[in-house]
Amino acid sequence: MIETTETEPLHIVLISIHGLIRTHDLELGRDADTGGQTKYVVELAKALAIQPNIERVDLVTRLVINSGVDADYALPVEPLADKAQIIRIAAGPEAYLPKEELWDYLDSFADNLLNWLHRQPRLPDILHTHYADAGYVGVRLARATGLPLIHTGHSLGRDKCRRMLAQGMTMEAVEQRYHMSRRIDAEEDTLSNADLVITSTRNEIEDQYELYDCYTPEKMTVIPPGTDLEQFHPPTAVADDLDFIKDLNKFLNQPDKPMILALSRPDQRKNIVGLLEAYGQSADLQAAANLVIVAGNRNDIRELGDGPQEVLTELLLVADCYDLYGKVALPKHHTPEEVAGIFRLAAASRGIFINPALTEPFGLTLLEAAASGLPLVATENGGPVDIIGNCRNGLLVDPLDKAAIAQALLTILEDPPLWRQFSAQGLENVARFYAWDAHARAYLRQVRQLLPGRKCVAKTPPPTQTGRYRKLAIFTAIDNTLLGDDEGLAEFVKLLRERRKRILFGIATGRNLYAVLAILKAHRIPTPDILMTSLGTEIYYAPQLIADIAWSYHIDYMWSPQALRRLIDGLPGLTPQGKNEQSRFKISYYYDSAVAPPLEDILSLLRQQEFTVNPILSFGQFLDIVPARASKGQALRYVARQWNIPLERILATGGSGGDADMLRGNTLGVVVANRHSEELSLLEDSEQVYFARQSHARGIMEACEHYDFFNR
Repeated sequence: MIETTETEPLHIVLISIHGLIRTHDLELGRDADTGGQTKYVVELAKALAIQPNIERVDLVTRLVINSGVDADYALPVEPLADKAQIIRIAAGPEAYLPKEELWDYLDSFADNLLNWLHRQPRLPDILHTHYADAGYVGVRLARATGLPLIHTGHSLGRDKCRRMLAQGMTMEAVEQRYHMSRRIDAEEDTLSNADLVITSTRNEIEDQYELYDCYTPEKMTVIPPGTDLEQFHPPTAVADDLDFIKDLNKFLNQPDKPMILALSRPDQRKNIVGLLEAYGQSADLQAAANLVIVAGNRNDIRELGDGPQEVLTELLLVADCYDLYGKVALPKHHTPEEVAGIFRLAAASRGIFINPALTEPFGLTLLEAAASGLPLVATENGGPVDIIGNCRNGLLVDPLDKAAIAQALLTILEDPPLWRQFSAQGLENVARFYAWDAHARAYLRQVRQLLPGRKCVAKTPPPTQTGRYRKLAIFTAIDNTLLGDDEGLAEFVKLLRERRKRILFGIATGRNLYAVLAILKAHRIPTPDILMTSLGTEIYYAPQLIADIAWSYHIDYMWSPQALRRLIDGLPGLTPQGKNEQSRFKISYYYDSAVAPPLEDILSLLRQQEFTVNPILSFGQFLDIVPARASKGQALRYVARQWNIPLERILATGGSGGDADMLRGNTLGVVVANRHSEELSLLEDSEQVYFARQSHARGIMEACEHYDFFNR
């Protein structure tokens, strides 16, 4: 074990997978995946890097090689600051993909990132994940390494789902478009395993996280993000020289009137169409100010994706409906460098910044506007409640009440003393509450509390040197995978004996050690080099069958079997299996699907009671509960690292639900054809899982040919 200390400089890894992240010219607003989160993680990395006692900050994202995006995103390493860098990890296709299409590649991302971490001089001290996709990866890394896991959600699936349904979308449409069930399940798992959840506002904790089974407010803390006060500041005596001004003058008849400014990507949730309708329905508001909506960049609306195209087309239709020509500007282009100047331009006009979003997780643009001296009008749903509550520089509104939006804007525009008061209070309080340096210092105070006594898994040599030069491995389940066809098994055993000098052979099973040894003897199967028994909770090395004690210490984390039994034993349809099927790290039940609650309900109950465990249903009738850090897949990755065998050279075969995480990711996964393979149907879309046409041992041999395994 490796134990960290408080006095050592910290190495922090931030993980933010989707979108486009680089050190300069952030393409904010390019699409729904490149917004506030992108800017947040870049600014956080830079703010942490300049703090004392920081060794290094790595901001990890996805490698993208695509002619449709800049070549910067194909750089594996990009310096970000003196002690910070961007690390890009390959996963799935090289192309730039929306976050909803990344789910099938996250296991590969996790495997590749874990491999990268183990190539570094030492493991980091902290993993900090951002959004559900990174949370999914972070859980797997934290379980494999024992590192503390911090998570920031940025936005949450249950809250988004609730609002989509309220807007009239069906659950089927939400699922098809957003893969919402996978996202929510990843969020639940992340919240269950995270040591600390950092939120930007109290509202996130009370109104959004409380929707989750794993709602644990005592391990959640509010640390508001900062803003760059050097870049965002009030207008000076000399107006900013912006090309953007020329664009505005093409739209506006009276460009010197106060400016109502909205700046967001063209997303339906940002409610900029509702803002335009509110403006169009108020003659007083049109007389008092111009409306400027900066909604991303475009050359031709027809070339945009369906979502942005729909929003921008609707804006043009609403402007035409209310005859708002000369009063509303919808500029086509702006650069990231111009944003600060746009805020100052609005402030110099005695204007207002408005965020009318249906819900806003935080709202970095509100801070930037406040730092520029602009009063605010913002949605009452989400982060703006805290921002305006702290800065006392604006008004909150119901984003669905168009009359209320217009009235709030007029209240400030028609009262110059109130405008000056809001402007001054915003400038004072944004510096007080929302500076990046203060954020970084508060962040590190929280992080330090997680480190004393924390132990991580060390990379140790295998207990035996037998077969140390073997760089290929086969790991297989036993029941309904290796066994089931005696003739096929005999052929596989013959093949195995012929190639044994080159191949490491391992068993991964839910059975205990003694049952496995009896099966091996009865079927004349060569003794495996490695036996991962009791669903990966025990690891033994041949020929002396030495138990891996380090693995036992590692998976014992937060394991409370007595309390688990008290909770589960009372559920209908669950009958404890015999004593021989129970073990120190495995609680086993017979599962009667006609009577027992669905597995999803059992998992929800476990989460609500704050159990961090891994329930596994196999063959439709066996329910096993093991520690969160234990499973066949996690044990396989541990062994692969100990023996220094790349996952890409491991053939992992299975046929039931208990084998799923052994087959996902970078292993050469094989699902043999048998009646329980439907439990693994979710893996059918994975490029690196082969569904054999033949069953049992013949399916394993078929997969060897498919992968050209022996020539790797």
